[in-house]
Amino acid sequence: MNLDLLKETFASFIRARGMDRHFRRLGVDMFRSSPTTKEVPQTVAQSLVSASQTDLSELLKNLGSRTDGLTEQEADAIRAEVGPNEVEHEKPLTWWVHLWHCYKNPFNLLLTVLAAVSYYTEDMKAAIVIGTMVVVSTLMRFVQESRSNTAADKLKEMVSNTATVIRHDIVADIAEEAQRYFDVTLHPKGAKRIELPIKKLVPGDIVQLSAGDMIPADLRLIAAKDLFISQAAMTGESLPVEKFAEHRGVDASNPLELDNLCFMGTNVVSGSATAVVLTTGKRTYFGALAERVTATDRTPTAFQSGVNKVSWLLIRFMLVMTPIVFFINGFTKGDWVEAFLFGLSIAVGLTPEMLPMIVTSTLAKGAVALSRKKVIVKRLDAIQNFGAMDVLCTDKTGTLTQDKIFLERHTGILGEPNDEVLQYAYLNSYYQTGLKNLLDVAVLEHAELQREMAIASAYRKVDEIPFDFQRRRMSVVVSEREDHHELICKGAVEEIVSICTHARNNGEIVPFTPELLAEIKRTTASLNSEGLRVVAVAAKDLPPTKETYSVADESDLVLIGYIAFLDPPKESTEPALAALRAHGVTVKILTGDNELVTAKICREVGLEVEGMLLGSHVEKMSDEELSVAVETTTVFAKLSPTHKERIVRVLHDKGHVVGFMGDGINDAPALRAADIGISVDTAVDIAKEAADLILLEKSLMVLEEGVLEGRKTFANMLKYIKMTASSNFGNVFSVLVASAFLPFLPMLPLHLLVQNLLYDVSQISIPFDNVDKEFLEKPQRWNPGEIGRFMVFFGPISSIFDISTFALMWYIFGANSPDHQTLFQSGWFIEGLLSQTLIVHMIRTKRIPFIQSRASWPLMGMTLIIMCIGIILPMSPLASYFKLQALPLSYFPWLLAILIAYGALIQLMKKWYTNRYGWQ
Repeated sequence: MNLDLLKETFASFIRARGMDRHFRRLGVDMFRSSPTTKEVPQTVAQSLVSASQTDLSELLKNLGSRTDGLTEQEADAIRAEVGPNEVEHEKPLTWWVHLWHCYKNPFNLLLTVLAAVSYYTEDMKAAIVIGTMVVVSTLMRFVQESRSNTAADKLKEMVSNTATVIRHDIVADIAEEAQRYFDVTLHPKGAKRIELPIKKLVPGDIVQLSAGDMIPADLRLIAAKDLFISQAAMTGESLPVEKFAEHRGVDASNPLELDNLCFMGTNVVSGSATAVVLTTGKRTYFGALAERVTATDRTPTAFQSGVNKVSWLLIRFMLVMTPIVFFINGFTKGDWVEAFLFGLSIAVGLTPEMLPMIVTSTLAKGAVALSRKKVIVKRLDAIQNFGAMDVLCTDKTGTLTQDKIFLERHTGILGEPNDEVLQYAYLNSYYQTGLKNLLDVAVLEHAELQREMAIASAYRKVDEIPFDFQRRRMSVVVSEREDHHELICKGAVEEIVSICTHARNNGEIVPFTPELLAEIKRTTASLNSEGLRVVAVAAKDLPPTKETYSVADESDLVLIGYIAFLDPPKESTEPALAALRAHGVTVKILTGDNELVTAKICREVGLEVEGMLLGSHVEKMSDEELSVAVETTTVFAKLSPTHKERIVRVLHDKGHVVGFMGDGINDAPALRAADIGISVDTAVDIAKEAADLILLEKSLMVLEEGVLEGRKTFANMLKYIKMTASSNFGNVFSVLVASAFLPFLPMLPLHLLVQNLLYDVSQISIPFDNVDKEFLEKPQRWNPGEIGRFMVFFGPISSIFDISTFALMWYIFGANSPDHQTLFQSGWFIEGLLSQTLIVHMIRTKRIPFIQSRASWPLMGMTLIIMCIGIILPMSPLASYFKLQALPLSYFPWLLAILIAYGALIQLMKKWYTNRYGWQ
C-alpha cells in the first residue's frame, strides 16, 4: 500500500479540521515525506489482514487468550515479552541524548565556535570563560528539563486514558475443578471487568468499547452493535464507518478497508463492541506508520515561532554589528588580532545563551504551579495560549451548572404527573449500554424507582439502537412476555415528536392533531422556561418476529410524556464569570441544549445574553455572516458537533485566541480546532486526547486561576527577552561610540565575557518573579515586533550613561591613555554590570521599582549577589588575573549618581513609552 497515495487522499481533510495537530503532539507529521520509506511494512498489513480472516476461536488460541480474557498473570508475562502499549517515539530519551538536545541550540553552537576560535588564537582565558558559559547553560537546561519531564510524566499519569478490559477470573476455574472432582458446588465470580491504563494492554486482552472511547490498540471485533468508528485520523473519511464482528468476505490487501478491524488512534462515535487486542505499541498499524513518517523537526507552535523570531532577530543584529565593531577597532587601533577577539566578545555578549533554559524552566514552573490549581498541562507551550486566551467557549452542563442533574418531574404530554413515563424512562436507561450520560444516571438514581427496579428484572433486553448526535435520541427493545416486543425511545423533544403519530393522554391513545401539537409545544416550553431540561419518552408495541432492530424501526411511535431534569447553577459560577470578564476573557456558551433553559441559567449566573443563535440558524449562515454574528452573540444553542467546531474556527479566523472547554465526544472536533482545548479528567477518552489542558475540577473558577497562572508564566518569559534584547543593544551601541574615539579598547574581550556570564546568572531566578496585577488583567500575546521596538527604544538609553562613565574615567580620573586603560576598563566593567543588573528591576515592571513593585526574593537576592561580585572583583586579589584594578573610593559616589540618574530617566521614558505604545 503506497503511503503517498494515502497522504494525497486525506491530507487536505485533516489539515482543514486541525487533526494534524493530534499527530504532531505524538511526534508524527503525516504530511512530511520520508526520504527513506514510503510504505507501511508489509508484514504489519499482512498480519492484520490474516487476523481479520482467521476463525475467531483459532485466533484466540493463537493469541493464547479466551473469550473471557487473560488472567493477570498471563497478561504480565506477555507484557514482559512485548513491552508497554506505546509507540516507539514515546519512550523517554536516554540521558546522553537529552544532554545533546539541550546543547544543540543555535546559541550554544555559536559560543562553541567562538570558544574554539579563542583557543586557536591562544586566548585561553576567553576560551575558558566562553566554555564555562556553554557548560553552565547546557547543564542548567538539562536539569530543568529533566525535572520538567519528570513532573509532566507524573501529571499525565493522573489523566491517562484507560480501557475496559475483561479479565479471566482464576477463581472460576478453581470452582469448576472443585465441582468436577469433589462434587462441591461453589459460586464462581466469572469474568471481571477492570479499567486499565491503555499502555498496559497486551495482545490477547479482551476489551469493551462504547461511545467516546479511543481505540487503544489494533483490534479484531468479537461482537458489535451499531458500532461506528471515526477513522478520519487514519483515512480522512469524513463520515464514521460502521464496523461488524463477522468478516464480510471483503478481499482486500489494505487493512483499513476491512470492517471487522479497528485501529489504534481512531475512536468510537456510537454503539458498543467487544474486541480482542491483536497488536500493541509500535507493532500496530498506527505505530508502524508513525515510525516511518516521524519527522525530525516538528512544525513549531505560535509560541515557538515567536521565540525563534526573537532569537534570529538578535542573531541578525549580531551578524551586522560584530563586523562593524571589528573593522572600527582594527582601523582605529591597528591591532587586528585584538580587534578580532573583541569582535568575538561582542558576538558572545549579544547571544542570549540562557534563553532556552529560561523558557524551559519558566514553562515547567508554570505547569507545576497549574497542577497545584488542579490544572494538568499536557503540552507546555499551551501555557502561553492559556494566558493569551481572550474568548472562552464552553458548554453549559457541568460548567455553569452543577455536575449533578436531578430528576425533578415526570409528566404526561400536557404536564400532569405521570408514573408510567417514569417506568418507560427507567427501562430505557437501565438497558442501554452505549454512552450513559448524566440524564441516565439521574433516572437510575431517582428515589422513587425501587418499584421500577423490580419491574426491570421482569424484562428481557432484545436489542438497542444507540444514541447519535444527528438523531439525538436512543432506543431499547425489551420483552416482558414473549408474545410481543416494546420499543422505548427517549431523546430531544423535537426529535421524538417527529417520529410519533399518536400520544397517550389520560390513558387513551389519541392521534396527533395541530391543536395537540401546539399544546405539546406550549407544555415543553413552559417546563424549559423554568430552567428544566426536558426529555421526551415514546414507545410502541411490535410483534416478536425479529431480534435485530435499526433506526428505520423508530417510526409511528406513541408519545408517553416527559421527564424533566433540574440542573442547578454552581455557586462558584457567578464570581468566576465576573473574574474572567475582569481579566478580559469573553465567555460564550456553545450547547446542544434548549435555548430557553440555557437563557434562564445564564440569567441566574449573571451572564448577560447579548445575542442568541440556534444550530439551525448557524447552518444557514455563510462564513462571512457567521463571522459577524459571533462577535455579538453570547449563547449558541441546539448545536451539533460540527456547529461547535465551525464557530470556534470562525472566532479564530477573526483574530481571537479561542479556548474551548468540553468533555463529551461531541466536543472533540471543537477541542481540536481551538487554540487551547480544555477538558476534564472525567471526560470521554477522545475529549481528553484532543485537549491541551485537563482540569481536575470542572469549574470556571479553576479555569480563571489557570488563566492567571498562564499570564504570569508568559510575563516572566517576556521579561527576560526584553531585558536581554535592550541591554545587549545598549552595550553594543556604547562599544561603537567608544571604539570610534578611544585610543584603546573600552573593555577587553575577557571583561565582556565575564560581565555577560555574571549578568546571565543573575537572571536564572526570573521564572520565580512576581508579576504586577495590571499585567494579569488582559490577555497577553506574543508580539516579536514589539520586542524589536522595545530593544531599539530602551537600549540606547543605557548608552547615555555608559558614555557618561567614559567621560568620568577620561576627565575626572585621568584614564585617558593606553597606560591607564586598565583603570578605564575597570570603571566601565563595574558600571556596565550594575546598570545591566539594575535594568532587570527597571524593565520587569512599568511601575516604580522597589517602591510600587518589588521583585521576588530569589530575584532580589540573585541580583544583589551579582552586583556585590561585580564591585568586589576589581578590588580582590583576582583582579590582576582578570586584568582589572582597584578603583579609588571617590569613584563610587559618582557611580551611585550615574545609577540613580539612569533609573530616573528609564522611569520617565517608561511612562512616555507606555502612553505611546502600551506596556505588554
